[in-house]
Amino acid sequence: MNAFQSSSVDVRRPSHLLIGLLATTAIACVLPPAQASAQSVPPAKAAKAATNPDNAEEVIVTARRRDEALKDVPIALTAFSAAKLELSGIQDISQLQKSTPNLTMQVARGSNSTITAFIRGIGQQDPLWGFEPGVGLYVDDVYIARPQGALLDVYNVDRIEVLRGPQGSLYGRNTIGGAVKYVTAPMKLDPTFSLKVQTGSYNERDVTVSGSYPITSALRVGGAFTRLSHDGYGRNLLTGDQNYNKDLIAGRGSVEFEPNQQFFFRLTADKYIDDSKARVGHREIPGDLGDAPVTSNDYDTYSGMPNKNRVANHGYSLLARYSPNSEWTFKSISAFRKGNTITNIDFAGVPKPELQVPGFYYDSQFSQEVQALYEGPKLKGVFGVFYLDATAGGSADTILGNANLTLNFSGKSLTKSTAVFGDASYDISDRLQVSLGGRYTEDARTGTVYRVLALGLGTAALGGKGIPFQVRTDYTNKKNFSQFTPRGSISYKLDSYLTTYVTVSQGFKSGGFDMRGDAFLTPNTRDGYGPEKVTSYEAGLKGTAFDQRVNFNAAVFYADYSDLQVTIQTAATPPAVGIASIVANAAKARIQGAELEARAQVYGPLSANMSLGLADAKIDQTPVTIANGILVFQNTPKWTGSFQLVYAVPGTVLGGSLSINGGASYRSMTYQFNAPIPALDQKAYTLFDANLAWTSGSGNWRAILSGLNLTDERYKIAGYNFPGITFGNTLAAFYGDPRTAKISMQYSF
Repeated sequence: MNAFQSSSVDVRRPSHLLIGLLATTAIACVLPPAQASAQSVPPAKAAKAATNPDNAEEVIVTARRRDEALKDVPIALTAFSAAKLELSGIQDISQLQKSTPNLTMQVARGSNSTITAFIRGIGQQDPLWGFEPGVGLYVDDVYIARPQGALLDVYNVDRIEVLRGPQGSLYGRNTIGGAVKYVTAPMKLDPTFSLKVQTGSYNERDVTVSGSYPITSALRVGGAFTRLSHDGYGRNLLTGDQNYNKDLIAGRGSVEFEPNQQFFFRLTADKYIDDSKARVGHREIPGDLGDAPVTSNDYDTYSGMPNKNRVANHGYSLLARYSPNSEWTFKSISAFRKGNTITNIDFAGVPKPELQVPGFYYDSQFSQEVQALYEGPKLKGVFGVFYLDATAGGSADTILGNANLTLNFSGKSLTKSTAVFGDASYDISDRLQVSLGGRYTEDARTGTVYRVLALGLGTAALGGKGIPFQVRTDYTNKKNFSQFTPRGSISYKLDSYLTTYVTVSQGFKSGGFDMRGDAFLTPNTRDGYGPEKVTSYEAGLKGTAFDQRVNFNAAVFYADYSDLQVTIQTAATPPAVGIASIVANAAKARIQGAELEARAQVYGPLSANMSLGLADAKIDQTPVTIANGILVFQNTPKWTGSFQLVYAVPGTVLGGSLSINGGASYRSMTYQFNAPIPALDQKAYTLFDANLAWTSGSGNWRAILSGLNLTDERYKIAGYNFPGITFGNTLAAFYGDPRTAKISMQYSF
């Protein structure tokens, strides 16, 4: 959110990357391999997979909207089973970045449950209404349009799939970087029940209950509820309140009706309430008035702002499926979602209101998708239509206490999106498959923006008494965007164990209007900004080696990325006051890299996982004027990697099986914004985690003792930088979780 600057990273030629990938793949056949877990495990192997899910044989995913083995899908993706998620200590989807190449998924600055997601350099930093994500999030094939409350906690889950690269043909407009699919656990024909309790550092107290019950052979009901809480990692040293705490409840309930083998219906409702206190960043420099020194604890603050924060979301969805025969299946997915956020953001983190921003957001969305799936002897595919009607809006005050002024911006963004799509694969031979797909999307976007300057602290919209005296922005405008995004791939089975593929795909991220736009300073903000576009080329190799003791997935990619939407947000120069915001299609870029995931059964009870990601991103052109002339890729470390060892203790331990799991995850230097800010940019770091997992012989009981960030590494995940005179110098950082230990007990049948 400042003045921008450009990358100094050297980019290698694609041919060099290909050579590097082939060498890395060869090494993968010797070194321990990476992350990919099975959707389901045969009952006879359930106990073994419970303590070491890497032993599960086949990885089944639905990346192309149909069940397929991971090795047969010409897409770079990582799949996590429920067992793998639990044994890795993953409690929310932000922790997927530890073992997924080229993924950044973190809590947004100043929040507890708003998501910041990037894949291969493409994503969304600013969660303000009106801005579109670059990574699509789906829960049971329902698109989640807004990032508030989207940092999903992992409970009652069957698997999570992370699809890397543009997914425009099957998943639509805002999957330009990739997509994340959160798939909840299906109901079974027999009654099920699970109770999990967890306690740990910072007074962590978690309870999760789930279950299902067949009322008749055709009718089943089920649900899950979770209550997650822990004390703050730090304190407000001025008020004594907690900082970085967690206070969340969530639940979902479902009814399934399956009168025969042809028809299936599932009605689902969910609710999510996050009452965690608003996070305040750590001052990296002292406050200008000497009232906020740099604290020794990176999670402490001297903020004088109220810390009330609430995110409340709920939704409903209806899946109807009809299968008239073994070849055709028709699906209808209808969904409605609504959310509200009340927040208080203290940019400065000082006792006085130098730069405080209270605000509220609201959003609602209705989506309807109809699919026709065909599975013939040689031809397989999905065809469909999609419709989205979404509204997002809100209001926020920027309180400049030193000047006794308030800037309020408010408004809303309306989106109506319609698309038709298709994606089909044809087996030319037993070894050769060709796949073609495409999606045509039309977006109609309407932006209403109002910005006013008031004398006093706060405006009436947020409970203040400031007196408005200058309207700086007041407009409503409409823009339409349309785009065809094709995809094509060729895959070839080298033998029974190895498959190679080449894929070309396109994606786009919709244009819109800047909800912070100041028409007084930048009149062209009324015109909005256009969409981003990317064309991606990918080649991969998947399979097994050494008598199926080694599984690996490898890929190289090259992406032409154009019309990047860059938010330039800086302090106005006196005598003007406030923060000027410009969103421009400000750059053309190239992103190229490589990814490797592998898993190996080293010997007997010892297995190993590893992942490696390279994302070499370079800005080619900046057609608009950027302060300091430097523009870089944010939230995109050049290198990501992980390594994990899992040892299944031989024999019986306390009547059950015991596994020991230890690993490390690495991220190289990361820019927090599109401009280098040395005081906020995060240097390379490594996190170490470990756990002990015991499962009873019957499989009904499980206990896990885990430790995360064992070396108590301090690493920045976000920040604020405002060197303005009107509200003092602000340089604040938000940090990832400190070292924690926890123990969980679970009973299920």
